[in-house]
Amino acid sequence: MELVHAAEADFPTKFGHFRIHAFEWLDAGKREEAVAVTLGDLRSLPPPILRIHSQCLTGDVFHSLRCDCREQLEMALAAIGAEGRGLIIYEMKEGRGIGIINKLRAYQLQDEGADTVEANEALGLEVDLRNYRLPAAICQYFQIPAVRLMSNNPDKIAALELADIRVSERVPIIAPGSEHSQDYLDVKRAKLGHLL
Repeated sequence: MELVHAAEADFPTKFGHFRIHAFEWLDAGKREEAVAVTLGDLRSLPPPILRIHSQCLTGDVFHSLRCDCREQLEMALAAIGAEGRGLIIYEMKEGRGIGIINKLRAYQLQDEGADTVEANEALGLEVDLRNYRLPAAICQYFQIPAVRLMSNNPDKIAALELADIRVSERVPIIAPGSEHSQDYLDVKRAKLGHLL
């Protein structure tokens, strides 16, 4: 396993003036990529806010109302900008790791009545392929011993703590649901154990 810090640049946004970092993760011949958007001193107390966000082309870019991804990303950027410190790790894990084509196939099955879990299973895919080892390695790269994790997903807490990164606080990140996203949010809570 090898983490490569591939690039770093100035990154002004409407939420604050960040730095943006590119990372590559090489593990058993497989390559993963992630971006970290950072602001301020990440090693001082209290622990910084951390949001681990999985890529969502449909939500983050096209403003889909089928999920809460864009709202969560913007809430995290706003919270970090307001506090003046923290980081977002943006993983290239579209559709919980299934990729954009399979995600749209799952959307099609959802249009026919399946929920998000049932759609993935009908396609012969895992419900969630993410393991969060790369975000943990990025936190270790920045020498962050503890974080305030902005998440509703208990798997992220477990993965960080397994990597000896203490989650001193879980910061809920609840985006308002809509008629288009409510079923998606209900499945996240009922079948995936998200803390909504």
